[in-house]
Amino acid sequence: MLVAIDDDPDVLARIEQELLKRYGEDYRVVCESSVEAGMEALRRLKAAGDEVAVALADQWMPGMNGTEFLSRAHQLFPTARRALLVAPEDTTIREPLLQATALGQVDFYVSKPWRSPDESFHRLITEFLDEWTMVHRPGFVALRLIGERWSGRSHEIRDLWARSRVPLEFHAADSEEGKTILARWGKSPDRLPVVILFDRLALVDPSNAEMVDAFAKIVPFGVNITREERTFDLVVVGAGPAGLAATVYGASEGLDTLVVDKETFGGQAGTSSLIRNYLGFARGVSGQELAAQAYTQAWLFGASFNFAREATGLRRSGEELEITLSDGTEISGRAVIIATGVSYRRLGVPSLAALEGTGVFYGAAVTEAQATQGEEVFVVGGGNSAGQAAMHLSRYASRVTVVVRGSSLSSSMSEYLVHELEATENIEIRLNTSVIDGGGEGRLERLVLQDSRRTQTVPAAAMFVLIGAEPHTDWLPDEVSRDEKGFILTGQDVLHPEHGSRRWSLQRPPMLLETSMPGVFATGDVRHGSVKRVASAVGEGSIAIPLIHGYLN
Repeated sequence: MLVAIDDDPDVLARIEQELLKRYGEDYRVVCESSVEAGMEALRRLKAAGDEVAVALADQWMPGMNGTEFLSRAHQLFPTARRALLVAPEDTTIREPLLQATALGQVDFYVSKPWRSPDESFHRLITEFLDEWTMVHRPGFVALRLIGERWSGRSHEIRDLWARSRVPLEFHAADSEEGKTILARWGKSPDRLPVVILFDRLALVDPSNAEMVDAFAKIVPFGVNITREERTFDLVVVGAGPAGLAATVYGASEGLDTLVVDKETFGGQAGTSSLIRNYLGFARGVSGQELAAQAYTQAWLFGASFNFAREATGLRRSGEELEITLSDGTEISGRAVIIATGVSYRRLGVPSLAALEGTGVFYGAAVTEAQATQGEEVFVVGGGNSAGQAAMHLSRYASRVTVVVRGSSLSSSMSEYLVHELEATENIEIRLNTSVIDGGGEGRLERLVLQDSRRTQTVPAAAMFVLIGAEPHTDWLPDEVSRDEKGFILTGQDVLHPEHGSRRWSLQRPPMLLETSMPGVFATGDVRHGSVKRVASAVGEGSIAIPLIHGYLN
C-alpha cells in the first residue's frame, strides 16, 4: 500500500494521479484529505492484514501535523518508509523538518509533484520501494537455506549472504516448506544445513569457501580468482570500507589488484543498518548498500576478489610479498595493504558464549531483525554502531534496551543518534550497566544485568553486542610492528621509541601508511591511531594508492 495525506484537494489529486499512473498496477494507492481519515485508513489496513510500504504526509494540517501522523503510522507499520510532503515555496518547513529527521520521526522529505511526470518526486518513491521490497518482497531468490530454527551455523550463512546482497530464503527443517524442499532434492534432515543455489545445486553442510566457489561457478562476476592467477601488483587483505576504497583506486589507476577476505565485502560497516553521516548520502545509506556499490565499482575497474579465504601468513620473497591463505594457496604481490579491520570484543561470559548465533550476536546482525518481531531485545554498546542497530531493531522488536557500561552516550556516539534513541518510544537506555550472565534452553531467553544499585534478571529474546575493538593481526609476522593492543604501527609511529623497537631497515623513512615491513601498508581500523569512522577508513584506503605508486617507482 502507498498512503498519502494532504488537505489541499488540488495537490492531493496530483499526488494520487502520479502514484496511480506509475505504481497503480503493483500497489494499492490510498489518498486522504485529513489526518482523521488517514488514521482510519491505516487502522483499516492493519486490521485487514495489509502492509504499507510508503507513507507520505503534508506537515501543515489541522488537528495533527504530518510529523505526528507519520509517527503514529510508524507504530502501526514499523517498516514503512515515511516522508514529509514539502511545497518548494514553504519557508516555514525547515525547523520542523530538521527536528523530525533528527528524532527519527521521518525518513526524509519529498517535494510535492508540480508537473507530470515529476521524476524528482518519483526518484524518492522508487528508492523507498526498492529498499522495502528488498526485505519484504524479494522477487528473485538465489539461495534457499534449510536448517534448524535456532542454529548458530544457519545464522552465519544467512548473515554471510545477506551482507553479500544475495536474495535468500530460510526455511526451518521441520516446517512444511522445509520438508518439501528437502524431499524434492533427496536430502535428509539429519544432516543440516542444506543450501540450494539457484535451484540448480544442493550443498549439504557446506563451508563458506564451498558455497562461495559454487556460487562463483554459476555467476562468475569476478568472485574468486582462477587457479592460474597467483601474482598481482597489489594484494588487499580485507574488504571493508578501507580495503574496498584502496581496491577501487588501485584498480582504476592500472594496478592489477586482488582483494582477499575471510567472509565477504563490507566488513564491520556492512552490518550497519543505516549510516546517516556519510558524505553524499543525505538520506543515509545502509552498510550493505555502500559496500555492494563499492564492490561493483571495483569489479568494473577489473579488480579480482577471493572471498571466504583468510590470510594466515605474510613473508617477503625476493622483491615480492607472499601471502598464504587458509586453503593453503599462496598469492604474491609487489605491494600489500592490510585492511582487516576489527571485530567486536567478546563479553567473556561462558553461559552466553554457548548461545552465540542462537540469540547472542556479535555485531548488528541486520539479518536477524525481522525475527525479533514483538520480542524484547538488548543492544550492548555505546558507539555509533550500537545506536544504529538499536534504531533498526526498534522497527521490529516490542522493546529495545541499550546497555552501556559508561555514564553517558555523548562521549562515544554522534549527537544525531543520541537524539534519535532518546526520542524513540520503545527504546530504553540503561547507563552504568553490565551484562554478567544469561541463559536459555537452546536459545537466549534471559539476561542478568548489574548496575550500581542492583542485579536483575530480565527476559530477552536476543542480544546484539557491539563493544570494543580487537584487530585481526595475529597472523602477521614479527616484522610488522604493532602496539600493545595489536594495532599496526605505520609512518612515524614505526620509529617512535615509546613503541619499543625500531625494525625499520631502509635509509628513507617509512611512508605515511607504511608499516615496519617495507611495501606493506595498513589502512582503516586495524591501524594504530586510526579514527573509527567509515569516512576515515575510505579516505585512508584511497590515499594509500599514491603512496604505493611511489613505493613501486
